Amino acid sequence: MAKLQCNNNTIVAAESTIPLLPSVSATNKPPKDKWHLAYIIYFTLGIGYLFQWNAFITAVDYFSYLYPNANVDRIFALVSSLASFIGLILIILNGHKSYAYVRINIGLTLFFVSLLVVPLLDAVYVKGRVGLYNGFYVTVAVVGVSGLANALVQGSILGSAGELPERYTQAVIVGSAASGVLVSFLRIFTKAVYTQDASGLQKSANLYFASSIVIMFICMVSYNLAHKLPIMKYYNELKIQAVAVEKDNGPLTGSVWRSTVWDTVGTIKWHGFGIMLIYVVTLAIYPGYITEDVHSQQLNDWYPILLITCYNVFDLTGKSLTAVYLLENAKIAIGCCVARLLFFPLFLGCLHGPNFFRAEIPVTILTCLLGLTNGYLTSVLMILAPKAVKLHHSETAGIVSVLFLVFGLAAGSIIAWFWVI
Repeated sequence: MAKLQCNNNTIVAAESTIPLLPSVSATNKPPKDKWHLAYIIYFTLGIGYLFQWNAFITAVDYFSYLYPNANVDRIFALVSSLASFIGLILIILNGHKSYAYVRINIGLTLFFVSLLVVPLLDAVYVKGRVGLYNGFYVTVAVVGVSGLANALVQGSILGSAGELPERYTQAVIVGSAASGVLVSFLRIFTKAVYTQDASGLQKSANLYFASSIVIMFICMVSYNLAHKLPIMKYYNELKIQAVAVEKDNGPLTGSVWRSTVWDTVGTIKWHGFGIMLIYVVTLAIYPGYITEDVHSQQLNDWYPILLITCYNVFDLTGKSLTAVYLLENAKIAIGCCVARLLFFPLFLGCLHGPNFFRAEIPVTILTCLLGLTNGYLTSVLMILAPKAVKLHHSETAGIVSVLFLVFGLAAGSIIAWFWVI
């Protein structure tokens, strides 16, 4: 699958240049993850690849104030998911020509720049003024760039984690859920420390995005430290040896790459179907429905922030549960994904049903259940999918899984507009 060259104790493979370690095999004991550094780094990377998305949608109070005539979160969701989908298609078509290390670093840099644009835009143009929609168009473009960056980062990170023991995939997935919780509490804190008026909203948003930029920088540094850990070098060596055995040192061509992709799709297609269905349901409801369609006279603009927080806390809970119990039967997991379609009539009842069903408590309970099932089922299928293929195809399985996920995001973000009609 990859062209392997041996020179000065270095192996050059399709995905990385790695110092040659003493020969390892599956029977040798891997190095110990000292102080759990690898786990912590993968957890941090999980935070990183969804952080900018969570940052944009959780600032819905700020963007809705500036642009009152725009369906902010629905537009953000649609643009981000379509950009990610297009980006993943391009990666799959040309994956044999690129390096995962480069893709991830470019993506993390784009995340950093995307978050930086918002406070700079406020400082030089918007300045807290309402209705300057050129600022909104720039923000939407930035959300699109961050969606493209997500395509570069997410699949490769999940794929590289899939080459390690399953606890590292679980670390990435839990980290992705923790990013939502971290962003939610960051937004609550920055909103609470300032006065609840236009000036306070502007200051809180700038503090919020400045804090987000710092966190994203930490994620970038963490990724570039991961490759130096002995446990990472050990599993990279295993991958290189597996490639050498299977492909007899042949060059990686486009036709071979595409054949590998199609074989991987065939192997994990039902895992992918379940992942896609999870996000069709979730994105049809979250964030657009809970930030734009339901309202509270008591909580005002705190209501969508608190609902987003509830969703993120329970999404984190669901993704963490796989560390306690992992459902290893993919058929049952996929059946549960189909059962989540029941959320549609339930949330519809919160809009057009009896008065008691339209209150804050039923909406909050359903939002928590939406997050819990999203988190657990995503974690289960994302862990099982890379393990269904050979070790050196794990990254391809990660990219394919994310392609199904992003297709579900795109379809769900389109369906979300039917609540408006």
